[in-house]
Amino acid sequence: MADTTDGPPTAPRTDDALLRRTLQRIRLPLALTRIGLFAEQAARAFWPLWSLLIGVLAVLMLGLQDLATVETVWVVSVLAALAGLWFLIRGVMSFHWPTREDAFRRLDASLVGHPLTALRDAQALGGEDAASARLWAAHQSRMASRAEAAKAVDPDLRVSSFDPFGMRYVALTALCIALLFGSFWRVGTVAGMAPGGAQAAQGPSWEGWVEPPAYTGLPVIYLNDIAAGDLKVAEGSRVTLRLYGEEGALSVTEDVSGRVGELPDPGTPAQDFTVARDGTLVVDGPGGRGWSFTVIPDAEPTVALAGEAEANVDGRVTLPFRATDDYGVEGGEAVITLDLARIDRRYGLQREPEPREAIVLPLPVPISGSRAEFEETLIDNFSEHPWANMPVKIDLHATDAAGQEGSAEGLEIRLAARRFFDPLAASVIEMRRDLLWNIDNGRRVTQVLKAISWQPEGLFRKETHYLRLRTIMRRLDAMTSTGTLSPETRDEIAQALWDLALEIEEGDIDDAMERMRMAQERLNEAMKNGASPQEIARLMQDLRDATQDYLRQLSRQAQREQEQNGTDQPQGQQPPQDGMQMTQDDLQRMMDRIQELMEQGRMAEAQQALEELQQMMENMRVTQGQGGQGSPGDQAMEGLSETLRNQQGLSDEAFRDLQEQYNPGANSGQSQGNTGRNGGMGQGQQHEGQGGQGQQQGRNGQGQQQPGQGQGEPGGQAQGGSNDDRSLAERQEQLRRELERQRGALPNLGGEAGDAARESLDRADRAMRGAEEALRNDDYAGAIDRQSEAMEALREGMRSLGEAMAENQREMQGGQGEMQGNVGGERNDPLGRNAGTNGQLGNDRNMLQGEDVYRRARELLDEIRRRSGDGERPEVELDYLRRLMERF
Repeated sequence: MADTTDGPPTAPRTDDALLRRTLQRIRLPLALTRIGLFAEQAARAFWPLWSLLIGVLAVLMLGLQDLATVETVWVVSVLAALAGLWFLIRGVMSFHWPTREDAFRRLDASLVGHPLTALRDAQALGGEDAASARLWAAHQSRMASRAEAAKAVDPDLRVSSFDPFGMRYVALTALCIALLFGSFWRVGTVAGMAPGGAQAAQGPSWEGWVEPPAYTGLPVIYLNDIAAGDLKVAEGSRVTLRLYGEEGALSVTEDVSGRVGELPDPGTPAQDFTVARDGTLVVDGPGGRGWSFTVIPDAEPTVALAGEAEANVDGRVTLPFRATDDYGVEGGEAVITLDLARIDRRYGLQREPEPREAIVLPLPVPISGSRAEFEETLIDNFSEHPWANMPVKIDLHATDAAGQEGSAEGLEIRLAARRFFDPLAASVIEMRRDLLWNIDNGRRVTQVLKAISWQPEGLFRKETHYLRLRTIMRRLDAMTSTGTLSPETRDEIAQALWDLALEIEEGDIDDAMERMRMAQERLNEAMKNGASPQEIARLMQDLRDATQDYLRQLSRQAQREQEQNGTDQPQGQQPPQDGMQMTQDDLQRMMDRIQELMEQGRMAEAQQALEELQQMMENMRVTQGQGGQGSPGDQAMEGLSETLRNQQGLSDEAFRDLQEQYNPGANSGQSQGNTGRNGGMGQGQQHEGQGGQGQQQGRNGQGQQQPGQGQGEPGGQAQGGSNDDRSLAERQEQLRRELERQRGALPNLGGEAGDAARESLDRADRAMRGAEEALRNDDYAGAIDRQSEAMEALREGMRSLGEAMAENQREMQGGQGEMQGNVGGERNDPLGRNAGTNGQLGNDRNMLQGEDVYRRARELLDEIRRRSGDGERPEVELDYLRRLMERF
C-alpha cells in the first residue's frame, strides 16, 4: 500500500520512455520474427501451389511431353493450370498478413515472464506510495533488461498436418531426378506444341545422339555438341534423332543405315536407326547440321593354340591357347575329333571305329580384367576316353558380344593322357582301348588277354590281380561267344580293365624290396619309351619313396637280428675294410644325379647309374649307430607291419584254395610248397599247416619239400581239405588275437591322427572276425573280401600312427630349441647340422620320418609359391624363388 503521509499522491502511469527505448533495442529481432511469421503463413497457404509448380517443372525437364501426343499435353496443361488457379485463390483467402503486434506477441511469448507485456503495464495500486513506486520501477527495469536479450523466433514451417500424403516430397524428388538426368533445354519444347510456338521456342530445334553398343564401353555422343564434319562411330551404333517444332520444318536424310524398302518420312519428329556402313547424316532446316560417318568395324575374334598339349603324371592334360578381340571375347569352345588319317590302323584298330560324338569343352575366359587379349589354359583329363593318346584334330571357336565367331580349325595334336609304364598294365590298357574302339574286337581282346596270362607265375605281383583278370576274361568270352555283349556291358568291362590296370600300375606292394625293384623297372621303361619330364619326376619320386621304405625295412631287420643274437653293435663301429659306408644323404645325391641326367637327355648314363644304384641297394647292409630297442611307437609300427604281412599271406592262401575249389589241379604244376607269400610268415620262412608245407624260396614259390614234411597229397597238402580250412580259420583267429594284443600295447598318442589310428585298427579287428567266420563256413570269396578290408584298415592305421608319432616328436622337440648342442664329439657344419661322428659327409640322422617328409615338402612348396607372388620382395630374392619353382 502506498504511503500518503509523505507527500501528495501520484497518478499511476506507464514508463513510455523505458518501453520506447526497449523496443528500439529489439527492433531487429522483432522484424525477423515478423518475416518468419510471413514465411510461416505463406508455407501453410501456398504449399499446394509450389508443389504443383515443382512437379510440372520436373516433368518438363525430363522431356515427358516429347513422349506424349499434343492432345495429351494440352489436357494435362489445362488441368495443371486450373489446379494452380484453385490453389492460388485458396492460398490468398487463407493467408493472413502478419502485423507488428503479431510479431510483438510472438517475441514476447518466447521470453520468460513476458517482459514486453510487463513493460506496457501500469501500476494499478500503491502509486501514491514512494516505496511501492520504487519497487515498481525496479520491476520495470528488470523486465526491460530481460526484453533486451530477446532473439528472433524461428518460424514453424512444418505443414505435415496439412499434407498427410507427403505430396511436396514427391514433387521435390521428381525435381532432383530431373536435375540429374534431365535438361532445362527441354522445358522450351512445350512451346512448340502451341500454335506458332516454333518461332517462339528457345534452344535447339532438334537433338541427336549416337549410342555405341554397350559391349564396346564407348561413351554416348551428343550430336548437338559435335561440329559438322567427319565422325567415327562404332559399327552397330544406334542413332536417335528428335525434331522439335512444326512438322516438316526439319527433315533428316541419311545413307548410313542401309535401310531399303518402305522408309519413314524424313520429317518424322522421332527417328532412330542403326549405323551399318560409311555414309552421311544430314539434318536439313533451321539450325541443321551434317556429318560424314566413318564406321569402325567390329573385327571377328581370333583364337589359336599357344603351346603343345601336355599331360601331368595323373593324366590331366593342359592345352594353352590365346584369344583376342577388339572389344573382348565372350566365350568359346574346343571341339576334338578323331584323326583317322594319322592313326596306325593295325591290330585292334583295323576295324572301323564306332561312331562317337566329338568332345566339346568350353574355353575358359578371365573372370576379371580385360578379355581383349589373353592367354588361358584348357584343363581336362582324357585318360579314360577311348581316344586317349591318339592323334586328334581340335577346332577352337571364340565368340564376341556381337555374336561373331572366330575359329582355328584342323589343329593336329595328340590327345595327351596318362601313360602306363608297367608292361602288364600297359597291355591291359591297350586291350581296353581295342574293346572300346569296336565292340566286335571282344573275341580278339579275350584271346590276347589269355595269351598274356597263360603263365601267370612271375607276371602278377598279387594273385588277386590274376583272379580279377581271369574273371573279366571269362565274362567277356562268354558274352562274345553268345553274341550278348551289349554296349553297356562292354563299358562295364572296360571300366573293370581300367581299375585293374591302375591297381597293377600303382597297387601297394608290402615287400619293400619288390616295391623298390618295381619302381626301378618302371623308371627304366619310362626312359626307354621317352617319357615326359613330369612322368620322369613322378617315377623318380616313387623310387625315392620305395628306397626309403627298403632302408627302414633293412634297419628293422638288423635290429631284430641283434636282439636274437643278444648282442648290440657298439657305437662308432667302423665299416669293413673292403666295404663302403654311405648315408641317406649320399643316396639322395645319387638319385638327384640320375634325375639330372634324365632331364638332360643322357638316358644311357642315367640307366647305367640306375643299375649301379640297384646293385648297391641289393648288397647293402645297414649298421646301427646305437644299440637297444626302439621307442614304443617304433615297436608298435614293426608289430603292425608284421601283422599286415601275415594277413597278406593268409589272403593268398585263401585265394589258392578258392582256385583249387573251382579248378582242381590248377596248382599241381607249381612247387610242392605254396607259391607267393607262404601263409603270411614272411618270405623264405616256414609255413605251418596241418599236413606240413614246403619251404618257399623266392617270389614264384619254387621250393623243395623237406624230408618228413607234407607226406600226403602232392603240393605238400594234407589229405582232407577240412583240416586245412580249420587251419586257416584258426590261424586267422590267432592273428586277430595278436592284433588285439598290439592294440592294447599302443602308445598313448593324442590328436586326430592317434584317434584315426585306433579307429582303423578297430575296423581291422572287425574285418578279421568276419574273415574268420567266413573261413569256418568254407566261404573263400567272402573271406578274401574281409581280409582285403582288414589289410586296408591296417595300412590306414599304420599311416595314422606314423603321423601321430611324428606330431608327438615335434611337440617334444619344440621346447628344446638349440639346447642339444654337440653330444659325443659330434661336429656341426656352418649351418648347425650334424656332420656325423666318424667324419663322413652327410648327416647321421634321419631328420623327418614317414609321411611327415611329404607333408613338410608340400608346406615348403606352398611357402615358396606364396613368397614368389609377393611383389614387394627384392628382385634378387624373387629370382631365386623362381629358379626354385622351375627346379621343383
